[in-house]
Order: sequence, then structure tokens, then C-alpha cells
Amino acid sequence: MNTLPCSLYLITPPRLDDLAGFSRSLEAALEAGNVAALQIRLKGASDDAVRAAYEALAPMAQAAGVAVLINDRADLAKALGADGVHLGQDDMPVREARALLGPDASIGATAHNSRHLAMLAGEDGADYVAFGSFFQSATKTPKTMATTDILSWWSELFVLPCVAIGGITADNCAPLVRAGADFLAVCGGVWNAPGGPAKAVRAFNAAIAAAR
Repeated sequence: MNTLPCSLYLITPPRLDDLAGFSRSLEAALEAGNVAALQIRLKGASDDAVRAAYEALAPMAQAAGVAVLINDRADLAKALGADGVHLGQDDMPVREARALLGPDASIGATAHNSRHLAMLAGEDGADYVAFGSFFQSATKTPKTMATTDILSWWSELFVLPCVAIGGITADNCAPLVRAGADFLAVCGGVWNAPGGPAKAVRAFNAAIAAAR
């Protein structure tokens, strides 16, 4: 049973040129524990490449009780039988994705640093909202920067979970946990961390536990 106040939401690197090697990295991360979700985020990749990644990674993740979501593409999530989809502001609206994927799918929505967008996503049926970026990220150039105030505001007023994203590492995550983030969305902070992904996940777990 997970007793930590928030969990990790792993995001794949934007390219997976060595899928077998990344599968081993994911296995190590999952074995370290406290991972709630995996988002397959392969920007610009073909449908076949996303399918290959899903087929390689999803069984391992789901066997560990980790939900697997597809970034941006509700249609691909439907075709692959994924657990859900994460939608940006330029993607399919949440209501349409819900109609396509059904009531049991996990649908997340990017809200950037906007309270208004977050509330709209919740009203439209999202299962979580994602705020960020909280730090500069080497994975992608942030469209907006957010502060911990938005996490505190959201967690105090709403039951719907919130995700913090953007440049998060084990060294800087504590304020986000204390502010009320339910999940920490992490890419480079795990996959590019010194010592490997398992060590990084354990460091996150220790930081999360200590933050509260």
C-alpha cells in the first residue's frame, strides 16, 4: 500500500531510439516503487512508433499497477486500449475524449498556470489537471511558468487531483509536495539522473516522504 502523500507520474523521453534499453530503465524505475502512471509522450513520432512503444512498455507498467496514458492522441489511446490520454490545450477537448474513451478512461488536461483552464477541465470531466512548468526543463521549452500558489489553491478547494510538471527533480520537489501536488510528472529527473532511474525514484520517494 502506498502511504506517501504523492506519487510519481513518469513521462517517457520524447524519443525512444533504443526501446529495449528504455524498457530496462522503466523496469528498474517501477521496481523502486511509488509510480502511479506512465505517459507515452513521443512528439512527432509515427503511429507505428507509438504503437511499438505501447506494446513494449504497457504490459510491464500495468503488471505493476501503473496506468498507461498516451499523450495528445485520444484516438490512439482508444485504438491501443490504453488506460487513458493526456490532453494539451490544442488537443481534442476533454468532453470529446470522454465520449470517445468512455467513463472508465483516465483523462488528464494541461492547465499551464491558469486557474480558469483548470476549472474548465474539471467541469468537462477531466480526471486530473496538470500545472506547470515549475522549473526550467531540459525536455521541452515551457510555455508558461507556475508557482506553488496554484497547487495550494487547487488542493484546498477541489477534490480533483493535480499534477505538477516541469523540470522536477528529487532535489527541488519538496515545495510542490508541501503545496499539495498529488502527482509529480517527471521525465529527465528520472531517466537522466546520475546513478540511474531506480536510484532517482528512491530519491524522489525519500524527498516526498520528508516533505510532509
